[in-house]
Amino acid sequence: MEHSTERPRRPRDRKSQLATVAAELFRARGFHGVGINDIAAAAGVTGPALYRHFADKRAILAYVLLSGIADMESATAEALSTLDSSGPDRIDALLGSLAAQAVERREVAALWRWEGKHLAPEDQREIRRRSGAVLQAWTKALLTRRPDLDPADAELLCWAGLSVYGSVSVHHTTVAKRRFGALLVEIAQRVLHVTLPAPPGEPEPAPPQTGLGTPSRREQLLEAATELFRRRGFHAVSMEEIGAATGIAGPSVYRHFPSKAGLMIAICQRAADRLALGAEYALRRSSPPDENEALRRLTESYVHTLTVSGELAVAFSGDLNGIPERDHAELVRVQRDYVAQWVRLLSAVHPALNAREAKITVHAALTIANDLARTRRFAARPNLRAELVALMGAALDINSR
Repeated sequence: MEHSTERPRRPRDRKSQLATVAAELFRARGFHGVGINDIAAAAGVTGPALYRHFADKRAILAYVLLSGIADMESATAEALSTLDSSGPDRIDALLGSLAAQAVERREVAALWRWEGKHLAPEDQREIRRRSGAVLQAWTKALLTRRPDLDPADAELLCWAGLSVYGSVSVHHTTVAKRRFGALLVEIAQRVLHVTLPAPPGEPEPAPPQTGLGTPSRREQLLEAATELFRRRGFHAVSMEEIGAATGIAGPSVYRHFPSKAGLMIAICQRAADRLALGAEYALRRSSPPDENEALRRLTESYVHTLTVSGELAVAFSGDLNGIPERDHAELVRVQRDYVAQWVRLLSAVHPALNAREAKITVHAALTIANDLARTRRFAARPNLRAELVALMGAALDINSR
């Protein structure tokens, strides 16, 4: 019997296949929780075989994210290539195309949102440059539909629309693909059509700094860790840096917290407590059985909590992979219980939405606020809180009720 000496053929797009496997692992376990050998094993290849395609983990992450940006560029260019008097139709086509991409490639948005900070600086700059150019194209297209808008307001609305699609990365809820895409388009359209509230005549004076004394050392450490985690991410910050921010040596931090994970847990628990108290207050002030009013007050409560403290941004930063499984599970449970309050109210306001559709809608609204509140270019807007409330209301479809 003759034996064939022909080697088995490699898949044509082996590089993309390896990147897809890695992306799923990164999303499930975090960038720091995945090694090259883990990726190789999951893909059914050896480590050296993987290195033939990528220099290291960061190169794989960059490939995934830059591929996602390329897809977004292509969809934008195709939909807006003949933008003229039929502009609205083109914008609708763009929204549909982006929705389909978001549903098909949820891991891309998740990785850019949570793991993009691990990229090499040059790759971060490249992604910011190219995504910024896409957003400029969207802003120009929106201004053809709504020429009355201030360009800065149009940009804000486009960022909010992008957050609607990015929201699919923060949860695992799903419905049939066609319905999923249509629902995202409906939410994005409401956001792009929102009328932003007029800014106040005079800015509100800053509250006086009248404390009764110096915060405790534990409180100082919590505040310092919150700011450092918010700016740089949990894994990039050391206990020595947290101690230095409060004027003490790194080992002294352990007198107050058993570990860096212990600090993260304390921050997340405080964020959860703030949300729970705010929600209880909002719901108690609402007139039963007016679920629409309750949703409005809950929205205002969320925006207030989000904008007065950095704890919420840290709690929703995607860095929970760095804490023990037991604590991680408890914090996730608390977050889900909080979201469930919104879903219950939204389902009562919009009974045509099933529970999964309501949950997808709630996550879109929350993600809009989370994204815009931590985007530097919008931080100086004098009426940002009211604008966030209006945008969340549009996503939830409660503004006109």
